[in-house]
Amino acid sequence: MKKYQRIFVIVMDSVGIGTEPRSVEFGDDGANTFVHVAEQCGGLNIPHLNSLGLADLAAVKGTSAVEHPHSFVTTALETSNGKDTMTGHWEMMGINTIKPFMTFTDTGFPKELMDLLEKETGHKCIGNYAASGTEILKELGEEQMRDNSLIVYTSADSVLQIAAHEETTGVKELYRCCEIAREICMKPEWKVGRIIARPFVGTNKDNFKRTANRHDLALSPSSPTVMNILQDHGLMVSCIGKIGDIFNGYGVVKTQKTVSNEDGMNKTISEAKNESFTGMCFVNLVEFDSEYGHRRNPIGYGKAIEQFDVQLGELMQVMKDDDLLIITADHGNDPTWTGTDHTREKVPLLMYSKSISDGRKIEERKSFADIGATILYNFDFEKPDNLIGTPIKELFK
Repeated sequence: MKKYQRIFVIVMDSVGIGTEPRSVEFGDDGANTFVHVAEQCGGLNIPHLNSLGLADLAAVKGTSAVEHPHSFVTTALETSNGKDTMTGHWEMMGINTIKPFMTFTDTGFPKELMDLLEKETGHKCIGNYAASGTEILKELGEEQMRDNSLIVYTSADSVLQIAAHEETTGVKELYRCCEIAREICMKPEWKVGRIIARPFVGTNKDNFKRTANRHDLALSPSSPTVMNILQDHGLMVSCIGKIGDIFNGYGVVKTQKTVSNEDGMNKTISEAKNESFTGMCFVNLVEFDSEYGHRRNPIGYGKAIEQFDVQLGELMQVMKDDDLLIITADHGNDPTWTGTDHTREKVPLLMYSKSISDGRKIEERKSFADIGATILYNFDFEKPDNLIGTPIKELFK
């Protein structure tokens, strides 16, 4: 079939768009990231998202109902049992995560785990709470340098992060300690999705800075995904942002790290302009989540959405007639909500191509996995029984 030669999937990390049936189970009944951000900002200036039909999905202040013949729009529900990064992205590629990954956001890691980490690494561990990676360096960086200890911290995601100074501890030693942590955290009761090495430099709390030597040790998906199927058939799976880390390189053909949403979009635009390939370009824009959602900054969040909209316009301009663009999210992170955790929400699904002529709002999708199923359907590949998802057939009429 191959109606679309290239499919770009852009994940606006955490930009959910409202309560879904299971939100109440997670304490998130009433959360709505997109709508509440727009309200706090007094409206958003997002003409390109508006032109795709965003207003059909929710009352996002600043948007208006328009005809959108080149785009289908809907919302999607999460099937998996969770509201984290890995669960959401894995589901897009067909994996139904029944048992959620362990999180230690409110409690820190158990004493037994920390004692074992100290024993096996030979370093004292400090911190052990959920924190911003930059703020915890201000709080504990000088102590870490003085004692050659390890700063251990977590977030709302299923993650154990270890920070250490590149000169005091050394990058190689930090990586060794993270490998030990990965082995320890394979136990079911402590099984986190990712261990992340966070090396930093600087002389004191006023100038500490994380470096580009971050290193992730992630779990691989529980089975091959849509990405593996594309790869096995010789198609491109180009990953931009932290996609490669989320899937632990499994099914990844090409990967590019990013330093910001802007950088991620620049790399995506470059890929669309300069690269001729058949397959998928999978993009994660993490700053919505990391910089504004968790930090409960709705104004910064709104500005980030507006900046994305500018670059979205540039991307839409350079797309080819047989390209398909899918814009979605992996969960919510309502910056007006209580706490600093993700919020369980449905997500937007905006699907654009210059070749679409009958665009409209369509029925809500029951799973994020419909994205992956649609990709397989486009390339005429059979979906294995172990993967979930139903193709969005309106895209092929």
